Amino acid sequence: MTTAPKQRPKFYDLNLAHLPAPGLVSILHRISGALLFLPVIPALLYLMQATLGSEAGWLHWRSVFAEPAVKVVCLGFFWLYAHHFFAGLRYLLLDVHVGVGKAAAGTSARLVFALGAVTTLLVAWRVW
Repeated sequence: MTTAPKQRPKFYDLNLAHLPAPGLVSILHRISGALLFLPVIPALLYLMQATLGSEAGWLHWRSVFAEPAVKVVCLGFFWLYAHHFFAGLRYLLLDVHVGVGKAAAGTSARLVFALGAVTTLLVAWRVW
């Protein structure tokens, strides 16, 4: 009996739509953490320096943040933060063995998505 080698796939299916909710939360938690660390924290530090430096800097950045496109980008960054925060709480609970079962993990993953969306919508309502 000969065993032929298995054919390797010619491509990897990187479509995130096929992942269960806990897997999607995990990947988005990593991505949101990386995006919050690299572009967002340095930008916030720069904005603090520019706005606290002088009244002209404050007025300039106040007018920039009044633009609708900038508000949408800021809401996107807020969603990154909210998702990262709630997913982090979920992982802390998983570390103490709360919600480790398959059904509970799926429910908590969907709860992370819902809480991130609701808090982002509340901030959007407050900003506009």
